[in-house]
Amino acid sequence: MRPVPDPDAQEAGIRPMWSPCSSTLITSETEALLVDTLITYDQVDALADWIKGFGKRLVGVLLTHGHSDHWIGLSRLQEHFPGLRGLATKDVLTRARYEAAELGYYWRGVFGDQIPTDPALPEFVEADTISLDGHPLRVIDIGQGDTENSTILHMPQIDAVVAGDVCYNQVHMMTAWTDDAARQAWIANLDAIAALNPGIVVSGHKRVDAPDSPNTIEQSKQYLRDFSRVASEQDTAEGIVAEMLKLHGDRDNPYTLWLSARRVAGNRS
Repeated sequence: MRPVPDPDAQEAGIRPMWSPCSSTLITSETEALLVDTLITYDQVDALADWIKGFGKRLVGVLLTHGHSDHWIGLSRLQEHFPGLRGLATKDVLTRARYEAAELGYYWRGVFGDQIPTDPALPEFVEADTISLDGHPLRVIDIGQGDTENSTILHMPQIDAVVAGDVCYNQVHMMTAWTDDAARQAWIANLDAIAALNPGIVVSGHKRVDAPDSPNTIEQSKQYLRDFSRVASEQDTAEGIVAEMLKLHGDRDNPYTLWLSARRVAGNRS
């Protein structure tokens, strides 16, 4: 996590932080695929050094969804890996284009000169599989996560799923852009991940060093059920935050919860 500027949160007694993000590297005999980038130049430089340590040819970066914290580092990665392609489904690419146009308003306000002013966008990938040395990896356009169009990567050979922001691991979930119906759809998509019976589930936002356990699927579902119930019972953002912290106070970064509660309560007023 790293601090972000938000005087309103500080006034409310909430420490404004950006939740920890994850990037995942899948390797085969000679090739590798990255899922999601990190955000700032220093983070991406460290990520690139880590990737290079595997000695594999990086064939692309699959983006799980269009939120900028998962793809804005593509430009910097391409400096380390010339010709590197960012890969995104149609809806993910649409969202990334939208957010690229809004960088000056929000993202650069948060991260300043640590992100590019004219970021490289991913390319459209139509295929539902990506091959690494002949091993097919399944690209699943799953739908609702913390944004309405999300992609996951399924690797049945190793019983693994990279779930992006459909699943969270010991970090407060960003529910700000969802209503009850969207959260129900989100839960259904978590059920779809569970039906793949993975032994490994990598969340897009996870506590540093937390194990990539499939238990995070049910934990994410319970968080969403609790948030919907608490939001229906509490009239204020403060009330939502207080009740959710009683249930999920062991998760990292209550700032995300505060943002979500404020938006949900504001939509009713």
